[in-house]
Amino acid sequence: MSIRTNGSMAVDWEERINFDRLRTQRLDRIKAQLAKSEAGALLCFDMTNIRYITATHIGTWAQDKMSRFALLPQKDEPILWDFGSAAKHHQLYAPWMGGAERSRADPTLLRGAISPETGRARDVAKKIFVELEARGLHKEPLAVDLIEIPILEALQELGVTVIDGQQMMQYARVIKTVDEIALLTHAAALVDAAYEEIYRNLRPGVRENEIVGLVSNFLYSNGSEYVEGVNAISGERCSPHPHVFSDRMLRPGDPAYFDILHSYMGYRTCYYRTFVVGSASQAQVDAYKRCRDYLDHAISLIKPGVTTAEVCDVWPKAEEFGFPNEEAAFALQYGHGIGLAIWEKPVISRMVS
Repeated sequence: MSIRTNGSMAVDWEERINFDRLRTQRLDRIKAQLAKSEAGALLCFDMTNIRYITATHIGTWAQDKMSRFALLPQKDEPILWDFGSAAKHHQLYAPWMGGAERSRADPTLLRGAISPETGRARDVAKKIFVELEARGLHKEPLAVDLIEIPILEALQELGVTVIDGQQMMQYARVIKTVDEIALLTHAAALVDAAYEEIYRNLRPGVRENEIVGLVSNFLYSNGSEYVEGVNAISGERCSPHPHVFSDRMLRPGDPAYFDILHSYMGYRTCYYRTFVVGSASQAQVDAYKRCRDYLDHAISLIKPGVTTAEVCDVWPKAEEFGFPNEEAAFALQYGHGIGLAIWEKPVISRMVS
């Protein structure tokens, strides 16, 4: 294999994943992107971006809550505002965050659960503004990845110019460090083993949701921190792709395909495999071979200097396999980067390449 895999534990007798290096190199990458931008600082509410910058995590239950935020000023270190107990935890157990000075307690609007009439949006904006003003950055553009509208309006009332920061984060994250690659590889190795469990249990009468439970149990038992989803699709449900499992029972001769999305130490998989329940028909074999040839051809092109347009050019056009246009075919014939999020740059599709 070209990418080395290690055990899941740290040991004293060989270097495996170096988390100090991971934290340092990730922060260095986003600092470099910020330094060459017009922004005076970067403000993040997206939990994956916050993890990339601060190497803090409070559980995937908070993934969609917009409950915490981090500010990275030019030529400075990140400041994190979090739930009070989480901030205290960071102060005690995340020494790279510099203690109470940079790990602070302060909730946001919790994605609208706290009414703007409470003044919370103004409080959040004021705390951000104070840090910018103290560094002479309050008149510089503030790059933001995503934000609740009341907080945006409160920042604008203070005279802050808000610009897009998500592209800055995406460009920082597009090239993976050696430790990120190792984490992605281990995440994929767990899915390798999960597919062996599927293969052993793929028989008539087993339901799609049972396969989802089987995979989730295996992954969590072996170190996954988050099983985001297991697309389990079989039989006539295969077309059009519904992107969600059901309680359908598998039947003899069914095609069945799966996409396992989980994370190990934050790093994700989006890992498909296709099976047949029992023996495959010749038509199924032919279709599988055709798809595999498309994939292998595209993979062979992945190297420095090749454009995404060149890669997707080896795939059939949407109109050639039953779709009216590329928008209708999107997410069924495309490629994408992966890291702390399922979808990262680059996206490979005729629609955007």
